[in-house]
Amino acid sequence: MQPVRLIDLVFPGDTNHHGTLFGGIGLANMDKIAFIAATQHGRVKFVTASAERIDFRAAANVGEIIEFTGQVIRVGRRSLSVEVSMTAEVLLTGEQRLCTRGVFNMVAVGVADDYQLPPLPKTKPTSHSQEVRMVEMVFPNRTSHHGNLLGGQALAAMTKAAFITATRQRRQAVVLGSTKDVDFQRQVPSGAIMDLSSKILEVTERSTTVAVTLMAENLFSGERYIAGAGHFVMVSPRIAKE
Repeated sequence: MQPVRLIDLVFPGDTNHHGTLFGGIGLANMDKIAFIAATQHGRVKFVTASAERIDFRAAANVGEIIEFTGQVIRVGRRSLSVEVSMTAEVLLTGEQRLCTRGVFNMVAVGVADDYQLPPLPKTKPTSHSQEVRMVEMVFPNRTSHHGNLLGGQALAAMTKAAFITATRQRRQAVVLGSTKDVDFQRQVPSGAIMDLSSKILEVTERSTTVAVTLMAENLFSGERYIAGAGHFVMVSPRIAKE
């Protein structure tokens, strides 16, 4: 099973008065990744039982990329352990530093007395594709009154994926210049995960075009389908003003 990745940006609202990421927000994202990794493995409901000692070695500053990676490392009959790391990345240089790492122990709930989790699979080699992959949960505060992901929230997530991909390619400040052919094909219900993949289509002196695909996954059945896709043109702030 491939590691689960959540990639985000440190916005001012996520920081303390020092301009660094709140520890509680970092821990919440680590727990979220542990939950997704556990549920993708067992396809049942999980709760967090405990977290082993977590030491913050370095801070994540406002404006930096933060990447959370989770991997199931132990499987018991009804519980498993997920190792989660948090890494900060400087947008314009690509410098990375490990902020923290910890193990979250997750317990399956609401299962039959004879239920047993599937065994730990053999680890496959990690792909070195230039495609950026990132996951995110769909919580009720992101949905409409119908219980499905709002289109604006989907666009925001897809634009963020395009921004991170283009910034890693150019290592300079970029903003959204335009969108092309953005189509939403199916709804994404509350409780599902968004699995975003983005890759560079074209790089010119003035712009970077990024293709983003939004997959939806039912955490309990494993059903996956394409919910939306589009092309995002990222340009430098200077060009955007011209």
